[in-house]
Amino acid sequence: MIKIIYIFFIILVTTSCSINPIDNYHGVAFLEKKQKKLSINKSNKNDIIKILGAPSTESILENDLWIYIENRKSKSSLFKLGKEIVLTNNVLVLEIDKKGILKNKKFYDINDLNKINFNKNETKMSDKDSFVYGVLSSLRQKIDSTKRNKK
Repeated sequence: MIKIIYIFFIILVTTSCSINPIDNYHGVAFLEKKQKKLSINKSNKNDIIKILGAPSTESILENDLWIYIENRKSKSSLFKLGKEIVLTNNVLVLEIDKKGILKNKKFYDINDLNKINFNKNETKMSDKDSFVYGVLSSLRQKIDSTKRNKK
């Protein structure tokens, strides 16, 4: 009887473990394939929404900028203790004119995003006597004074 319970327990444990990796999708799946269906100066906002859905982010400047994101992560092997690996990280930037027609599209994959250089310079405050600096330093002093009073 105990052997049957052990066999049942072993079968239960081995069948509940998944051999296939678990992928976490965020954003639009298969963005690279879908963006090829869009044509510049022909596709409009309705076509874009039909193919890609609602944008992840919208920016309104002179022309509308719609940004679509695809991010796919997977758990690594047991030897790496299940650390997440980024499989795809794609970004599509669509520029739409005032009439709703697609004017420009830029597709960035994970290799393009790794090549982006960021500026290492820091912004320095030029005027310490500004209104915002005075308000924030006053708030900081009030917060610090309550900590001192509690001690």
